[in-house]
Amino acid sequence: MIKSMTGFGRGRYESEGKEFTVEIKSVNHKYHDINVKMPKSISYLEEAVKKKINGVISRGKIDVFINYVNFSSAYKEVKIDEELARNYMNSLTEISEKLNIERKISIMDIVRLPEVITVIDKQDEEEMADQLDIALDEALGYFLDMRIVEGEKIAEDLKNRTCLLSDNLEKISKLSTGLVEEYIVKLRERIKEILKDNIIDENRIALEAVIYADKTSIEEEVTRLKSHINQFQSMLLSNEPKGKQLDFLVQEMNRETNTIASKANCLDITKQIVEMKNELENIREQIQNIE
Repeated sequence: MIKSMTGFGRGRYESEGKEFTVEIKSVNHKYHDINVKMPKSISYLEEAVKKKINGVISRGKIDVFINYVNFSSAYKEVKIDEELARNYMNSLTEISEKLNIERKISIMDIVRLPEVITVIDKQDEEEMADQLDIALDEALGYFLDMRIVEGEKIAEDLKNRTCLLSDNLEKISKLSTGLVEEYIVKLRERIKEILKDNIIDENRIALEAVIYADKTSIEEEVTRLKSHINQFQSMLLSNEPKGKQLDFLVQEMNRETNTIASKANCLDITKQIVEMKNELENIREQIQNIE
């Protein structure tokens, strides 16, 4: 079954004061584009996240938002940058002397300055990867389910529209059957009207009929268009990503439809072509949502 390119999923994992949350959302895109936003402290897991998503999604613009919070102090270590603190102290002392400002620098003033004291989250990287994986799998599960549900709706709509195309094509095929005979009758009447007598060169009539039949024949186009429609409907049942192939098929169907419109000298056929062009445009727009 085809899948939609739009979807959303959210996953969460919490244990021993640690919490991972993952949100995945995607929109239509011609190519495959993954953007991951996550805390710097776990940025080493970004490639693993992209690899997992690449394994199940082949097309679309995908945004992944990952948040990690550690409420536990068990795995935290306080690091003091003594050299940086000393530099801060020297700089503040220098400023106070140059500006003749009374120096009242406390320890709290120093530790509040950037990067003097940092809290390091000391976690086992493999364990962190496994925990993030649980939240990511949950988010992907909801995400893929939504894409499948949306894909089923799109597939049903496309199936109905291609059935309408087949109906229109069948009508066109029937309408084209008697065009040559109708042309011959009109040609005879026109000749009689011009010559004012009943003397008609049958060989000339036959030649004109052959030329007209060759010029207006749409049998090949109708056959190819039927084949394209059948192939399109078969692709709707595939479990593989078929968005690009379906887009190409619609282009071919448009080409054949335009050729029929230019060759068929019949108002009723033209009306059917207009309806088909409208359906093909609707189909083309829907395909932009397919992976």
